[in-house]
Amino acid sequence: MPVNSTHLEYDANILAWQRARDVFGGEDAVKAAGEKYLPRLDSQDDKEYLAYKNRASFFNASARTADGYVGLIFRRDPNFKLPEANNGITAALTSFVEDADMLGTPLSAFTKKLVTEIINVGRAGTLIDWNEDAEKRAYAVAYSAEDIINWHTERVNGRNVITLVVLKETSKTAVAEADPYEPEVIQQLRVLKLVPSQSQSDQTKADWSYQVEIWQYLPDGQSPNGNRSRAKKKWKLTDTITPLRLGKPLPLIPFVFHGPRHSLPDVDKIPLEDIIAVNLDHYRLNADYKHGMHFTALPTAWVSGFDKNSSLRIGSSTAWVAEAPGATAGYLEFHGQGLSTFERAMDRDEQLMAVLGTRMLESRKRVGETAAAIELRQSGENSILNTVSLSISSSLTHALRWVYWWNSTETIPDAIGPDLVLATLNTDFSITGMSALEITALVAAWQAGAISQATMLDLFRAGEVIAPGRTNDEEIKLLATQKPPTAPVAVKPPMPASKSETPQPLA
Repeated sequence: MPVNSTHLEYDANILAWQRARDVFGGEDAVKAAGEKYLPRLDSQDDKEYLAYKNRASFFNASARTADGYVGLIFRRDPNFKLPEANNGITAALTSFVEDADMLGTPLSAFTKKLVTEIINVGRAGTLIDWNEDAEKRAYAVAYSAEDIINWHTERVNGRNVITLVVLKETSKTAVAEADPYEPEVIQQLRVLKLVPSQSQSDQTKADWSYQVEIWQYLPDGQSPNGNRSRAKKKWKLTDTITPLRLGKPLPLIPFVFHGPRHSLPDVDKIPLEDIIAVNLDHYRLNADYKHGMHFTALPTAWVSGFDKNSSLRIGSSTAWVAEAPGATAGYLEFHGQGLSTFERAMDRDEQLMAVLGTRMLESRKRVGETAAAIELRQSGENSILNTVSLSISSSLTHALRWVYWWNSTETIPDAIGPDLVLATLNTDFSITGMSALEITALVAAWQAGAISQATMLDLFRAGEVIAPGRTNDEEIKLLATQKPPTAPVAVKPPMPASKSETPQPLA
């Protein structure tokens, strides 16, 4: 089997991923696909089809929905829990949070790109690698769904582990005989695999070691005319690396899969797949609607009984005069329900996209709605967002475990619990905030000893009572420095005046 072989699930989903990429890419990307999303009408030549396609407009409800989902998840910044001890591991994790990929990307921004990728295509991956040359630190490399072309899992020591991941990359290499300012881009495959160090009959988790192979798509010798660029290319193994930690090979592959519902290697459904399908149907309906309007909406003048050689101009300063008796003139105008059928069909698609995705796509109602009613209507999409947030929180926590593990002495990353590192994304998408009654109830529960002060402050922060960037210690210090509120002074209301004391109007 060649190194560039693809997984069966990859082959089954690559078209759906490309369709999603085109839709989220906008009108230019959808129209550039041509007949893939807009079939040619019968007897249309290239010029007619180009005009037919250009008249259509693409209402990108899918991208709007995805942006709304990402915005709701990042209404509040993600929380990354790190060890409290002031040691080298905490310093390494802090450095990772500030610069996750050694390209200056903070972990919060890295997470936002990851969430966007999951909502768009439902799949991504992160390699937690170690830079040994310069900074000697762990860093993350993100891979899209299309770049993870193959993977295998096997049962090792009573658990399923990843034994193979093939990643598609590009490498830029300066060619001596070419322009040094324009390096050659070479296709490259990074193969991550576990290789057993003992016989197949005595394999345990400790007996497997992590190995990296670099394959490049290079010319195979010279072409017949001496031009190397035109020579037949083939995949060649250019490098084999065995990463070490504490002088020993890694027992597992430091790669984390991300998905909308789980962090398993299995490919999951695209969260917005149904909206994408309806969105493309809306595009085709719009093309037919604009095509019909182009030929029927403008009135067309017609005459009968006029000289065929006469030149007739249309305008308020021009009069048509015919010498033949019975000559008539008029306008051809469209009457019927043909175009309104397309309008109703597009309206149904827009309503369906709103139901499938988010209520942001609905037209505003004329009557007022309570916050509880709005929250009830949005419960469906909130459940989808909650699932995505929890899934990515879990996979990001696993990535943080790998970073911790690179800098520690634990045997495997799974030995690092949530008390040391934890990633948490926002799961509260309510727009109502915390009511006065809820604030009073929380304070009463704290005063009664039912909850701790830290829990109360955390709930206040989640309810947007406390600023998100302010810690509990900072809030307590602010409370200690401010003056206690003075008790309100009761003011006795004045006694009403008697009838005899009521002033009389002047005569």
